[in-house]
Amino acid sequence: MTRTILLVDDDQKIRTLLKTYLEKNQYEVRLAHDGASFLAEFERFRDEISLCILDVMLPDTEGFALCQSVRRRSDVPVIMLTASAEETDRIVGLELGADDYIGKPFNPRELLARIKAIHRRSGQDRSHTPRYFRFNGFCLDVLERSLIDPDGAVSALSGMDFQLLKLLVEHPGEVLDRSRLAEVTRGRDLGPLDRSLDVQVSRLRQRLQDDGKQPALIKTVRGSGYVFATTVSAGHTL
Repeated sequence: MTRTILLVDDDQKIRTLLKTYLEKNQYEVRLAHDGASFLAEFERFRDEISLCILDVMLPDTEGFALCQSVRRRSDVPVIMLTASAEETDRIVGLELGADDYIGKPFNPRELLARIKAIHRRSGQDRSHTPRYFRFNGFCLDVLERSLIDPDGAVSALSGMDFQLLKLLVEHPGEVLDRSRLAEVTRGRDLGPLDRSLDVQVSRLRQRLQDDGKQPALIKTVRGSGYVFATTVSAGHTL
């Protein structure tokens, strides 16, 4: 697996610190100081990059805009760095396709752990995994990370939306507790006040045309987690 990380942050000390630390842990690190330089580096080394780290506040743009730009071009994992304590900012990043977020100030060891968790998830052996999962007129394409609705319209899935739906369709009828869902989609457990998983489930229900008040597909199991309450068929051909 390629282990090249592209980091954008306008703080030179942070860039230097993280480059030194991550390179000591056998990662190659490319740096950018603003949005323009990040996009230039991304286009130049797109095939080599295994993960992007985006600071939310940059002198010429926001990390949210860069995340959107990355998602239009690639499904490379994205970690957002944010100095804001507002949960809304974190949720926005996740909705735009980020795979994880971490608040400033942070311990480089925690960032490294998040990076390793994402690489483990994205590097899992898929040689024996079915490509297509069909349910209720929908079809999830694991290879293309896309969802085909009953009318044949195709929409791209990225970040944690894909990871969550893939886990659900692989375990229909099984109650998946919140800690397991958080580990797969985020690489860590949720805090007691962290509602980002619930927001993500709500967003996925909307994609699946699943009534939020009386959902038929993704049902809430109070005190435990969620269950994908439908029949799923899997195969290697569409």
